[in-house]
Amino acid sequence: MITLQQDTDGFIRMNRHFPAGANITVAFTSGAPEVFTGAALNAIFDAAVADYRARNRLDAKGFSRAPAVTVQRMKGIQFVAVHAGMTA
Repeated sequence: MITLQQDTDGFIRMNRHFPAGANITVAFTSGAPEVFTGAALNAIFDAAVADYRARNRLDAKGFSRAPAVTVQRMKGIQFVAVHAGMTA
């Protein structure tokens, strides 16, 4: 069983997909735990990645099509926003 702790800003640390059949418990800051399936958290993660890429004008693979810059920014996300009741 995997347990993730929500931080005070409402995010959990998730930088990869979990196995679809895994049960993951998210301990919210309110103290109430909720069990998510790996598939449900993966869908939330994919939506967060798509939103991040859209806001930063990246293509589907995470590459910028803007003119090259000297310093390349990180193309991924490390934290995903969650709240109680997302499994319903």
